[in-house]
Amino acid sequence: MADSQQTPSPSLAEVSRAVVSVAATLVTNVQRAMAGPANVPTARDNAYFAMLADRARNQARDDLTREVAAMLATSPRQNMAKTR
Repeated sequence: MADSQQTPSPSLAEVSRAVVSVAATLVTNVQRAMAGPANVPTARDNAYFAMLADRARNQARDDLTREVAAMLATSPRQNMAKTR
């Protein structure tokens, strides 16, 4: 007696994951071929550059906060409101 069980066809999610995986491998291989294996960023490099970007954003936000506070401190409206 032969089994009539069929293997289930892959779902859309499984196909999507497979396509993304193949594309990522292809991009990585092309990057290594073009830039050389020594010039391909590692996870450590990516984390370091992300940390630098966070620091730069925080510094810019702090600078802007200080500038706005200085503008408000020297604003003529603020001074006029205090004298009334």
